[in-house]
Amino acid sequence: MVELQNVSKTYGKNVAVNNVSFKVEEGETMVLLGTSGCGKTTTLKMINRLVEPDGGTILLNGSDVTQQNTEQLRRGIGYVMQNIGLFPHYTIEENIAVVPNLLKWDKKITLNKIDELVDKLHLPKNILQQLPDALSGGQQQRVGLARALIADPAILLMDEPFGALDNVTRSSIQQEFKNLEELKRKTIVMVTHDVLEAFELADRICLMDKGRIMQIGTPKELLFKPENDFAEKFLDGQRLALAFKVIQIKDIWSNLPDNKSAEMKGLNVDLSIWEAMEKLRSGNFNELNFKNPKGETKKVNFEDLTKAFNQHTNLVRHE
Repeated sequence: MVELQNVSKTYGKNVAVNNVSFKVEEGETMVLLGTSGCGKTTTLKMINRLVEPDGGTILLNGSDVTQQNTEQLRRGIGYVMQNIGLFPHYTIEENIAVVPNLLKWDKKITLNKIDELVDKLHLPKNILQQLPDALSGGQQQRVGLARALIADPAILLMDEPFGALDNVTRSSIQQEFKNLEELKRKTIVMVTHDVLEAFELADRICLMDKGRIMQIGTPKELLFKPENDFAEKFLDGQRLALAFKVIQIKDIWSNLPDNKSAEMKGLNVDLSIWEAMEKLRSGNFNELNFKNPKGETKKVNFEDLTKAFNQHTNLVRHE
């Protein structure tokens, strides 16, 4: 869907992006992660030609982006920024409708799509005639996401989309991001400097430093199979929290005690250890019931969870 082949960008004597190559498959979320100034945002902006590469090739569905009309290219790619970029003198409805109006959609179709997205993104309908300044930061970010999604682009680029939000709002929108059906069909390239966010949202992570790719892999591969000293040190200090994020109930199933549940229903074993612990910490549950694809059920408390998690991580570290 998206492929970069030996792409480079230089500003004077500063090499911002140095011979970067990667491929993002259809429906995959690739997160560009790294130190400040490592070239991740420049890399992202070269995909839709907000920045022109000095060398290499960028392909979308096999077509070279430099051979395409820039305006047409950008209309087919959703783009979400940290500072949101809403037009201050446009109403929320007008902001969301920018691309459909450029594409000359029927007004009724546009309004129906706006209503649908506003509902899915948990925005109140009464904001549509308001100006952006009247909205909270979280609401503005949701509007920016609605604007990027309304024309149903196959590709979505996101540059630190949640970076300006407080932690509570950020966590809430991340969960909505993961659960929104429209996003599950998209090919997404996202930039963040937040390691936990990258591990929460990425199918694969492209770890960068000084314009170069240091490692590409799944969150589990980066955590448990670092390819170099930089990749290993970059995650130091957050390893336990990251392990809770990437290890799922299905990974530790064999380590859990064989406490069969009488309940026929059970939580999905794709739930992460972090999510399971959050449910137990909420105080609403002393135990959780899980059901695997074979129909086997287990009843798990906090002690069971932590013991099985420790056994699993010890095993992984010594493989």
